[in-house]
Amino acid sequence: MKRRSLTAVLLAACMAVGACGCSSADDEEVFTGDIPEVPEWQASLDAISPAVYAEVDDLDLEPGTYISVIGKTENTSYWKQAAAGVQQAADDINEKLGYSGSDAVRVVFNAPADGEDIDEQVNILDEELARYPDVIAIASIDENASEVQFDLAISNGIPIVAFDSGNSYQGIQCTCMTDNAGAAATGAQKLCEAIGGSGEVALIVPDSVSGNAKDRVAAFQQKISENYPEVSIVETIYMDQIDQLKREAAAEELGVTAEELKTWTAEAAGEKDAIEEAEASESGNTPAEDASENISEEARTRLEDIDSIANSMSDEDAIVYYLEKHPNLKGCFGTNDETVLLGAKALESMEKTEDIVMMGFDAGREQLDALESGSIDGLVVQNPFGMGYAAVIAAARTALEIGNEAQVDTGFIWVDAENMEDESVQAMLYE
Repeated sequence: MKRRSLTAVLLAACMAVGACGCSSADDEEVFTGDIPEVPEWQASLDAISPAVYAEVDDLDLEPGTYISVIGKTENTSYWKQAAAGVQQAADDINEKLGYSGSDAVRVVFNAPADGEDIDEQVNILDEELARYPDVIAIASIDENASEVQFDLAISNGIPIVAFDSGNSYQGIQCTCMTDNAGAAATGAQKLCEAIGGSGEVALIVPDSVSGNAKDRVAAFQQKISENYPEVSIVETIYMDQIDQLKREAAAEELGVTAEELKTWTAEAAGEKDAIEEAEASESGNTPAEDASENISEEARTRLEDIDSIANSMSDEDAIVYYLEKHPNLKGCFGTNDETVLLGAKALESMEKTEDIVMMGFDAGREQLDALESGSIDGLVVQNPFGMGYAAVIAAARTALEIGNEAQVDTGFIWVDAENMEDESVQAMLYE
């Protein structure tokens, strides 16, 4: 009896102190065959560095905290993925905190409806400022377009986080984005290798004003100039200048020089301003009569012909026109999802898919289909889901004043026909 009692005492003591030296192999966890469920988006979160921007731990936000997230557009695969990442971060935060209903942390994604419209994005920013969010996260279409709004936000205690694209404003708390220099340099290297290290290449760029576009063009150019002296960039097409490029193309077709087009356009603009001034005044039509002498009837007619041709050209037509000016072209690179598709379609129209290497950024369904068909040869694939997720985490950390990294790298991978079926690559692709 005494022996049994001693054993019982020892067992009780062991249980009380958590088994310091009393545990045995029988007490260890036994694998039951159940594997913890891994979210389908986990690879996108794993690519984020630092990893804290892929986690919702320690984000003890007040109930009803409002985070406003403003993207560049809402109608592309890339931005739908970014919006999905934003929503997932919001869901994860609320689940972690046990918030629901009116207590839930509100995270709202807004973006221009029809393409990357700078004016519409600024209007959205104005509307959001009027709602007094706790933090604003924005992917600026034009890195210099919102300085007045940002000043107003800061003066009202609304901090700013950037994502997807850098911003020149000095008060940005954190920027969550791709390493654009590294990604563009990778693209340049792959393109140069594919064309054998020599030849002419062209760039198609979505705009001339965003931080993304500037960084990628600069890194692409630098990589080639420093490492591939026999490769030359013979054409850079900026899509925010495409209407003027169409006019210049139409003028060339009609035998009008660039200088003539510039002069006639200025004269026509002066005439228009004078006519509008006359119509607004009470004194009659004298200014308009004077203005009619600014431009000859022949020049006016030629301008009308130029505008008629330019207006009939699609964006794809314009790209074809400028690429065909370089019969020795060996490669083309689009610096975002839309430009790489435009480039691929232009080469198909030219029947040059087999002769000219087409590469670029991002991987929606159309880009992946083109990669499978061979009309696109390789893609730098960003992490828009992770970017949206990290932007919300950065905004939450800003609201809590617990510190942020100046730059959060959301990662990228290279995808081509050889590796696109690899499991690690598939996990980062999106439609």
